Amino acid sequence: MTESKKEVTIIVNGREKQYPKEEISFAEVVALAFANPSKDTMYTVTYKKGQSNKPEGVLVEGQSVKVKDSMIFNVTATNKS
Repeated sequence: MTESKKEVTIIVNGREKQYPKEEISFAEVVALAFANPSKDTMYTVTYKKGQSNKPEGVLVEGQSVKVKDSMIFNVTATNKS
């Protein structure tokens, strides 16, 4: 029998969000930050207070990272040139 992991609270662009999984992808962080992300916009995702083996860093499209309670994500949008 597997135990289901309880939700953790993460902070995305200063707002607390409940997240039910052990990992979060670049696309999932962007979707939490922006209700309707534009395909014409590039996003930068940075994080802090992550797992001890990688407590901070940058997520790029296609990557994911393990989440922990009180982890902080900052998502910024820039237009493609």
